[in-house]
Amino acid sequence: MATLDLQEQEQVDALKAWWKDNGKWLLWTLALALGGFAAVQGWQSHKSNQAIEAATLFAELVKQADSKDPKRTYDAAAAVIDNYGSSAYAPRAVLLMAQINLQIKDAARAKTQWQWVIEHAGEEGLKNVARLNLASVLLDEKNYAEALKLLDAPHPDSFAGLYADLKGDVLGAQGKAEEARAAYQQGLDKTDAKSAYHNLIRMKLDTLGGKT
Repeated sequence: MATLDLQEQEQVDALKAWWKDNGKWLLWTLALALGGFAAVQGWQSHKSNQAIEAATLFAELVKQADSKDPKRTYDAAAAVIDNYGSSAYAPRAVLLMAQINLQIKDAARAKTQWQWVIEHAGEEGLKNVARLNLASVLLDEKNYAEALKLLDAPHPDSFAGLYADLKGDVLGAQGKAEEARAAYQQGLDKTDAKSAYHNLIRMKLDTLGGKT
């Protein structure tokens, strides 16, 4: 196993702490990024009053999310879901509501909302974001079997690095060092070498003595 000096270990701990605090928000941001283009395309393709109203409510939701006021954001998300539950905006609103519930320590409701997205969203990208968030919380709850079941679901190559890294976390928590090492190596191989996230995975692998 590779040995880290004190400074390197501090860097690993700092990155892990950052990911624990911000990782789930990073996945939510990814969801909005994935959804933005599709939402705009949907608005351009269907110039109905309903589509325009849904787009307007969703724009208000994004605005409230930027304000970091949980109640106002939650209310704006509920307006989208209640009025346009069958639209492409609804699963995005549910993802945001789940993230807010996680912030206020209501993990049970957040898990239910992520499961709803997995079962009802029409876009695979949103389903994958929900799976990753749900698996992350299951890891925190030490529900390793259910987390791994989610992480074994088919997913596109663009999500492979995220899935493999989180799978490494679950396997590591189970004490399965060799399997965790293999998962981290896969995550490393599937992640942009210039990204900070790549460096985080590499540090995790270093702690297990894996090659980089």
